[in-house]
Amino acid sequence: MRAQRGPVPWAAVTRGALAAGPLLLAALLAGRASLGVVAAIAAMLAGINDRPGSRRTSIRRIGVPALAGAVGLLVGSYAGAHLGAFALTLVLTGLGLVGGGISAIGPVASGTGTQLLVTSAVGAGMPLPDPVWQTVPAFLAGAGWLLALRLLLPTPVSRTGDPRPGRGRGPFRPDSRFAPRPDKRSDPRPDPRPEPRPGPRPDVRLDFRFDGERAAVAEVYEAVAALLDAAGTEHAGARRAALTAALDHAQDALAGPRLRRHPSSAAERRLHAQYAAALPLGEAATALAWAERTVPKRAAEGPRRLAAAVRGNSLAGPLPAPARTDPALRALDAALLHAAEVFDRGRAPDLHTRRRSVAALVRTVLGAGGREYALRAGLCFGAAVATAQALHHGHWYGAHQHWYWLPATAVFLVKPDLGPLVSRVLCRAAGTVLGALLFAGFAAVLPRPEGLVVLVAVCGALVPVAARHFAAQTTVVTVLVLALVMVGGEPQASAGRIGETLLACAIVLIVGHLPVPGQRGGGVRARIDAADAAAHAYLVHVLGESDDRAARWTLRREAYRTLAEARAAIARAAAELPALARHSAGADEVAAVLERLVDTTTACAVHLDDTGRLTPRHTERLAALRDELATRRGRVGRSRTLA
Repeated sequence: MRAQRGPVPWAAVTRGALAAGPLLLAALLAGRASLGVVAAIAAMLAGINDRPGSRRTSIRRIGVPALAGAVGLLVGSYAGAHLGAFALTLVLTGLGLVGGGISAIGPVASGTGTQLLVTSAVGAGMPLPDPVWQTVPAFLAGAGWLLALRLLLPTPVSRTGDPRPGRGRGPFRPDSRFAPRPDKRSDPRPDPRPEPRPGPRPDVRLDFRFDGERAAVAEVYEAVAALLDAAGTEHAGARRAALTAALDHAQDALAGPRLRRHPSSAAERRLHAQYAAALPLGEAATALAWAERTVPKRAAEGPRRLAAAVRGNSLAGPLPAPARTDPALRALDAALLHAAEVFDRGRAPDLHTRRRSVAALVRTVLGAGGREYALRAGLCFGAAVATAQALHHGHWYGAHQHWYWLPATAVFLVKPDLGPLVSRVLCRAAGTVLGALLFAGFAAVLPRPEGLVVLVAVCGALVPVAARHFAAQTTVVTVLVLALVMVGGEPQASAGRIGETLLACAIVLIVGHLPVPGQRGGGVRARIDAADAAAHAYLVHVLGESDDRAARWTLRREAYRTLAEARAAIARAAAELPALARHSAGADEVAAVLERLVDTTTACAVHLDDTGRLTPRHTERLAALRDELATRRGRVGRSRTLA
């Protein structure tokens, strides 16, 4: 129920203001208001998916759901025009099963399933005067317009320095490009040589192509420094989780879709190399945190300087050398040396990701988590469509005949990745009531249609800010959609929208808590099983003493990423009402054991690199974690779990 905090995303606010409102205005000037409404709806849905990150990842995050939305609009329009109430309900229920199943794959797939179902309801329940072959391209044009704004508009303060020698920001040593020796760092003893003078003023230029990637990689180095600061304190666990989140974000930002297999520009290759150089630093920092010993403050200074160099697109400069008193500190020192060389003349290594095959995606959709998600979404969506059809054919709607609101609302309510079910329902109900009341006031005083166009533009700008809280986002979207449908010719229907929303909330609450065939909590179990398998593969590789560092980092990234996904799913499930939360009871304990196992495996890897053998502490910790995991495995969802 708490709102997220953070700076105002002014770039996203600008894109939102330039998306739905101008599209609607252009359509009105051309005399095609209905097509403008469709394009503005597409821009609004794309704006909801317009999240922080790199431009490359926005292609997938915005474009893939938009394509699914076009398919849903096509299917819904034809089904609504040619099928009776019973057949239409069956078709949309089947579509709900498909949309729910694919949503279990991940965040982008979840957005894809959402748009597929929402637009199918809009296509079937909001008949438009234009033929389908015009409305579908209009939808794609609206989403494509916002995507084009995302790719082409610069973000604020995207000014970077030229990384060429003598032109970067701040002082650096003249021989830093060629000497990968310890003099790359500042020696702990006083240096009798004078401090190098700063070079010429940096050649500052606008370079916003990779601002998202650059910020993501810099956050990784900042997270490494924060973990080093927290080593030996009670905050180490939270800082290690923050490092995992930063690495996941950077990996996704750099691994976006591209025409070529490998990076084509020098700037992008440099960012890939800087990300790869952070992996051994993160490994050493994790080993130091596992040792539960405080680290000198000097150790965190190097990663912070590297973070500043990434943000400024400049050379690393001199780095303070940590002490080399144990294997983890020696690994940190070696990683800093490697990073200093990479920052000067880095290449583009692999991102250490394991791509999921089509067979793996199909197994996820058809697995326990996908089946449970599909069944819940299909039942809720189908029940909402059936109820809306009954009200529509019984003429309960009054002046307006568009019945899409009820099933579209049910789609947003039934999605488990948006938060616990009851909190979603409460936020949706409160947001819709407030939004409908606000729009009723605006509709009474604003001139038409120009006042409504301004209202759409303002709401489009507020969507990125309102995304911090589901109720606030619902309020803004409600006002925006009601303004759009009024421009399209529908009468003011705030009271009806409130009633339909409350009815959808009741449907989702009832259906969402009904007993269903099979074992509940399948989504959490699937995440735990994936994390268990990834942790086991990582442990086997490390204990096998393989010299393949790239494979080890890939397995470590996979282990920590799956653990983070499992933790997120467990946290959402634990916040549900007891009727649902009990099915995932004990999962958090299993995840905690797996996290300690992966941390211990990382510490073992660092120690084996340095000495070639493990200490009794390492072997005893591994044995204890193995026994504890064997005890807890299989007890997820039982009414009683071990203490």
